[in-house]
Amino acid sequence: MPVRTGWLMPTGQTRQNTRVTLIGATTPVNPLAVRSGILPGTYDGKFRVGGLWMSSSGPMTATVYHGKAVIQGGTTDGAYPVALDEDITLTFADGDPLNDRIDLVVVRVYDNDVDALGKYEAVVEIVKGTPAAVPAAPAAPARSLVLFTVKVKKGASAGTGGIDWAGGAATDLRTTTVSAGGILPVYNNAGVPGGYPGQYQDNDNAHFLQRWDGTAWVAYPKEIGGIAPSGTIATGSYTGQYRDSGGGQLQRWNGSAWVVYQPPVEVETTNTGATALANWSLTSFAGRRTKGGLCTVTFLVTRTGAQVDANTAGNINDEPLCVLPAGWRPALDFETTGCDGFGSGGVVLSASSGQAVLRTWSSGGALVPGRNIRVSATYVL
Repeated sequence: MPVRTGWLMPTGQTRQNTRVTLIGATTPVNPLAVRSGILPGTYDGKFRVGGLWMSSSGPMTATVYHGKAVIQGGTTDGAYPVALDEDITLTFADGDPLNDRIDLVVVRVYDNDVDALGKYEAVVEIVKGTPAAVPAAPAAPARSLVLFTVKVKKGASAGTGGIDWAGGAATDLRTTTVSAGGILPVYNNAGVPGGYPGQYQDNDNAHFLQRWDGTAWVAYPKEIGGIAPSGTIATGSYTGQYRDSGGGQLQRWNGSAWVVYQPPVEVETTNTGATALANWSLTSFAGRRTKGGLCTVTFLVTRTGAQVDANTAGNINDEPLCVLPAGWRPALDFETTGCDGFGSGGVVLSASSGQAVLRTWSSGGALVPGRNIRVSATYVL
């Protein structure tokens, strides 16, 4: 059997099992339990995680590749070291005739001492989901580590083309773990709480080191030569040196003075998620937001409906233009402007619905089919 476990079977623990599953990687989550996850690393060192990767091998089949992992049982069950030392092929059941479903691919430990299922073994298996109009992934079994979800479309079979692997049917949900004291390479687990103050993780998405302060992950700057303790130096030795100011602030020597250090600002961007409303088409959308909640959006809509004329007072019937995606809407209704190069008007961005509604236009002007209206706004989320 290619899936090996250490100290699980009541008899038959071989020296090879012990050697292959030797891990020493347990990131604590409390005094007894550890974080389940896959040991990081690839053969060429270019990627964070290579173990237990999965790729399609046929219309209804996929190959799971070798790797090592730790699976935490109940708090007092302990952690199970697991190693897959041969690639294995999984076969998915055909799709339901009427509805899509979502399956889980997991590494699972069966331990009769705690689950009373009559066996002691580790396996890579498929947990079949329930077909539904809006399918959801099934719950992961106890003593398992989720690797991937796979969407199986209705009617899928080897004869009908199978699973839409090329269309993104598989979603990677693997997570990482390392030894206590090690720096965790984040992979699908950036928001998982730390186990103790002083734990570190390398958040590759945000491109900086983070330290768990007991309640949150806090950005930790790159220092040269270490951070000087409070009261030890009055003048910096080199530009870029850091010190603890003693007042709860980190300071950086800029060559002539100590300056309060500001951690890098986490920024997220998008150009998807907005949708046009009746009589308009969405030509472009872009958003940029910071971790602190400041957001800027810009969108361009094109008039596809009939011409709308504004009276001499600039009044028009409300024209809903588009809907901003959730998470990119203002905290309160926000007033901004839109312009097409011929006229301009007031646009209200709704905090609740996300609708951008044009409410006024230039006196005597018109919303002419084919013209583009550009709207930009900066606000607090």
